[in-house]
Amino acid sequence: MVEQARGLIIGVVATIASLAAAAQDLEVHAACRDGRPHGAYELRSANGQLRVAGAFNRGKRTGSFIFWTRDGTRVAHIPYDEDQVSGTLSLWFQQPGTNGDTQQKLQAGFAAGRRNGISRSWFPSGRPRAIYRYEADVLADAKAWSAAGTSLSDGEARELALRDREEDEKYYASLDAMILTHLPACEEHSPAPGRAGSSAPQAWESSFHLA
Repeated sequence: MVEQARGLIIGVVATIASLAAAAQDLEVHAACRDGRPHGAYELRSANGQLRVAGAFNRGKRTGSFIFWTRDGTRVAHIPYDEDQVSGTLSLWFQQPGTNGDTQQKLQAGFAAGRRNGISRSWFPSGRPRAIYRYEADVLADAKAWSAAGTSLSDGEARELALRDREEDEKYYASLDAMILTHLPACEEHSPAPGRAGSSAPQAWESSFHLA
């Protein structure tokens, strides 16, 4: 079980490292309204490669945010409502599976920023790894298997769930950081004469270079 957890942690760390390295030189394409991000949002590498696509509604993330590595591999889909994760979150491994397609790593239910419902994870081979059930952010049930398909005990499965949650939180934080450190330079603008209360969007394209 230790090797199982170690392998998944190495995979998460590798993905974070890839995202962080590519985040050093990104261009944000977004619009503003009333001094806040509003409308379609994109992050692109200097070569034009799409890295993040999503949308804001008056400063709050809304709908789907999709993340790609610098080589164009999709690694995450995170649904938002009022800036909170709500819906089914999905993650993928960076490397193709045995059939040549990118293998899904995680599928987890969220409601208003809290884990709720079923969370499933897989090994790179495509074998089931774990199934957790959360009720209002509390782990209610856990089942897990080894890479060979052997069932883990209830205690082992719950221990794995705790470790997974810790690693997942770190990964989500790295994705959040990509967005929060690459927001458009929105500024409040006084309404134009004769158009009191106007809140027409203003488009911005800014380049950020992180240390």
